[in-house]
Amino acid sequence: MNFQRGQEDNIDINVTSLIDVVLLLLIFFMVSTTFLNPEHINLTLPSASKNSEKAETPTPVDVTVDREGHYFINGKALLSTQESTLKQGMVEAAAGQSEPRVLIHADANASHQSVITVLDVARQLGWVHVAFATEVRSEGEATDTAGK
Repeated sequence: MNFQRGQEDNIDINVTSLIDVVLLLLIFFMVSTTFLNPEHINLTLPSASKNSEKAETPTPVDVTVDREGHYFINGKALLSTQESTLKQGMVEAAAGQSEPRVLIHADANASHQSVITVLDVARQLGWVHVAFATEVRSEGEATDTAGK
């Protein structure tokens, strides 16, 4: 046996390839990780005392236009179809609300001008919350009414 004391073997470990493997694993885990979606977090929210006062929602001003162009406000017929009569009726129906809502129920065969008159009167009064009442169409009902 040859035991020599003065010689030491230098053992080198090449870590370059190990660094490459670790970086590839890091990239793989970063790409494949799913992050927590905040919509699925179970929370128990703090509670507060209920306010006994309900916020009053103002009743909308319902303006109905029939196929002949007659106006009805909240179910009551107006005496004439003039713009001034419509304006006066809408102001009375709003009953001093600061920002009244207008809901227009127009017949499908009503003239376009009759509906535009209601929109114009609401604009003149400074009312910006205007909506149209519609019916939900069933799945089988045709959408083309040009032939009628």
